[in-house]
Amino acid sequence: MKKMVLASTVSIALGLLVRPVVSGQQRGRGAPPPPPQSAQQAAPIDLTGYWVSVVTEDWRWRMATPPRRDYQSLPLNQAARKVADEWDLAKDDAAGLQCKPYGAGNIMRQPGRLHITWQDENTLKVEFDAGTQTRLLYFGAPPAASGPKTWQGISTAAWERPGRNAVADARVAESRDASLPPGGGGAGLRGAPPRNAAMFEGGSLSVKTTNFRDGYLRNNGVPYSENATLVEHFDRLPPAPNGDVWLIVSSMLEDPTYLNGPLYLSSQFKKEPNGAKWSPTPCRTDPPAQPRK
Repeated sequence: MKKMVLASTVSIALGLLVRPVVSGQQRGRGAPPPPPQSAQQAAPIDLTGYWVSVVTEDWRWRMATPPRRDYQSLPLNQAARKVADEWDLAKDDAAGLQCKPYGAGNIMRQPGRLHITWQDENTLKVEFDAGTQTRLLYFGAPPAASGPKTWQGISTAAWERPGRNAVADARVAESRDASLPPGGGGAGLRGAPPRNAAMFEGGSLSVKTTNFRDGYLRNNGVPYSENATLVEHFDRLPPAPNGDVWLIVSSMLEDPTYLNGPLYLSSQFKKEPNGAKWSPTPCRTDPPAQPRK
C-alpha cells in the first residue's frame, strides 16, 4: 500500500513538472514571428556620409564640356548622333533645360560630392551638390508614379550578398561573347570589371531606376531617352592602409531609343570626414572647350 501511494505521489509531481513545459511549447508554436528588419537595420554596409568624386576615367568628357559631336566611345545609334550633332547650349538655356546633363543617366559622372543619409528606415536619400539634385532609393515598393517625369526618376533598391553584381556579370558575359577583355580599355570597354568578393565590404546595394526625363549622357548634348533603364551597384571597399574609404558605383544604362547596346560605366568616390566642403550649385553647363588645332 505504501508503495502504491509513493508511486502515485511521484506521478503527480512529474505531471506538475511536465505540464508547464508542454504549455510553454504550445505558446511557442503560437507566438507571432518577429517583425522583419527594416532596410536600415539589415544594411550590410554603411553608405552614409559625404563622398567626393575622384575622376579617374573619361576626364576630358567629365571635367569640361566637350566640343559638339565629340561622342567617342559611346554606343550611339544614328538617331542619337543626329540629336548630338544639332545640340545648341544657348537654346537649352533659353528653354530652361539646364539640368539635362544632371539627370539620372549622368549625375554620377558629374564632378562633385554626394551626401547619403537615411530619409526613413526604408529610404536612402542621395543628394548631389552638382546641380543641387536629390535621388530617393526606395527599398520595397516605391510610391506610384504621378505627374510628369522627373530628372532623377523612381529608384528601387535592394541589398545584395558579397560579390553579387548584375552589372559586372552582364559586362563580363558580353565581353566573353565578343572575345574582349572585360572592363578597362577604350572603345566603351569601361566599368564593372570582374569582381572578387574579398575586395568589398559585406555586400552591395543594387538600384534600378526608371521613369525619368530624357537627358544628356555628356554635357555636350549626347542624348538618352525617357525609355532608358539604369541599373547600378554601390560597393564600399574596406579601409585602405592610410585610412581612406572608397565607394565604387558601377552602372549599366540601356536605351532602345538612342543606344545600340548597354553603356557600362564605373565611378569612384572617396569618403570625406564631414560636410565642410559641401557646396550645392545650380544646374549649369559651361561653353564647350575649343578643339585643339
